[in-house]
Amino acid sequence: MAIQSWLITIASEASSLFNPILLLPIIFLILKHFKSYFLSKSTLPLPPGPSPWPILGNIPHMGKKPHITLANFAQTYGPLMSLRLGTQIMIIGSSATAAEEILKTHDRILSARYVPHAVPAKSPKFNHLSLGWALECNDRWKNLRTICRSELFSGKAMESQACLRERKAMDMVNFLGAKEGKEVKVGELVFATVFSMLSNVLISRDLIILEKQSVDGGMKGLLGKYVDFISAPNLPDFYPILRALDLQGLNKKAKEAFMRMCAMWEPIIEDRREGRKGNASGQKDFLDALIDNSCTNDQINYLLQELFAGGAETSALAIEWVMAELIKNPESMKKVREEMTREIKQDLLKESQLPHLHYLQACFKETLRLHPSAPFMLPHRAPDSCLVMNYTVPKNSQVLVNVWAIGRDPMIWEDPLNFKPERFLNSTLDFKGTDFEFLTFGAGRRICPGLPMAAKLVPLIVASLIHYFDWSLPHGNDPIKLDMNEKVALTLQKEHPLVLIPKLKK
Repeated sequence: MAIQSWLITIASEASSLFNPILLLPIIFLILKHFKSYFLSKSTLPLPPGPSPWPILGNIPHMGKKPHITLANFAQTYGPLMSLRLGTQIMIIGSSATAAEEILKTHDRILSARYVPHAVPAKSPKFNHLSLGWALECNDRWKNLRTICRSELFSGKAMESQACLRERKAMDMVNFLGAKEGKEVKVGELVFATVFSMLSNVLISRDLIILEKQSVDGGMKGLLGKYVDFISAPNLPDFYPILRALDLQGLNKKAKEAFMRMCAMWEPIIEDRREGRKGNASGQKDFLDALIDNSCTNDQINYLLQELFAGGAETSALAIEWVMAELIKNPESMKKVREEMTREIKQDLLKESQLPHLHYLQACFKETLRLHPSAPFMLPHRAPDSCLVMNYTVPKNSQVLVNVWAIGRDPMIWEDPLNFKPERFLNSTLDFKGTDFEFLTFGAGRRICPGLPMAAKLVPLIVASLIHYFDWSLPHGNDPIKLDMNEKVALTLQKEHPLVLIPKLKK
């Protein structure tokens, strides 16, 4: 080979300066390096992707809305792409076929988790305590999922929580009644409502009081900062050689936010352990179940924080997007109202009535198609190399599925950019992880465990907002011109929060 001849020539010329015997180990190492290089070139290639810059790779390409950037790249490079971010490889699936390969065909290996450097659970000391960020789907992780499924998300558990969800929805309605004619930030209101539902299910306490929920502070602001810290571009994620350093301070800030959140419920854990204060309902709740399962305080803190973050943030965003789409599409809002008038015979809205509200459920699904709460889900990782769609997915590469892009794929959806709930009325497509065209909650081993709860509480809160109130935009603004721009961290948020004015129905 030409490179071997070149190396031999160099070695020959160097012999006048160095003993040839001493040069043999060096030549051997160089030849071994190039042999490995050529062997690696003979294997199946990486998925295609945009040409990386020196040192930076494709970091400059990502922009502030990577879900859109990567969807656009997929139009050029295909449904499975690779990018180099610094020294790291990222693999992105942007079609239903690619998603099925990643989340079903190769789910056993690709269900490992990629954990950003700023996430507190990145530490080996705490990773085994995490549900969402556990590196592997091992026995500890399976045990946590089993506890959550049986105590929180089983059919029996969901049925026992129905009255609590209805009561908290009515608390929201009563609070809004006092706000009639005033501007309301819908996202903040529904976040506080969902969080209150969750806190009562998990620890039988109200951690948020609607009347005291502020614009910039409180749990929503703290949780928002935490999400920003762990999802911000971070040098150690691009260049692991810097992992011992926290040059941007994101890991420190995320840990501080995590500890501040835990401080809100740690006294409750201690009281419960010591038996000084039982839960308010008099019945066993999730905290009791964790204590009965010999969970440590660290374990409980991580689990509660992840359930609050994953449940309240994503559900509140889904509700805000549903309301925004219905305000922007008056004909759909009219159909929802007509259906509710037809199906709900009494004034009090009950969760058991929701399955009969088919058009409302279709609006929920259509909103999730257009605005998935987590446009990429949490990132997966390849602990070993594997082949996906005849391309190599290298060991330790980050693997993403662009759920946002799949939900707007014109090969799957007719008129994909328009809000058309009717497409779900006579469709068997669902978000339970078997239809890879519609992956709002993920699929495979890492499917969102809170799916059963979100599927009930989001429609309940939306139905409550519409059943008891008429809504309008401030200053008589035209609903059709409502700004629907997005911003993304781990979650897909409205760039400009939805502000509406409620009016009680007579």
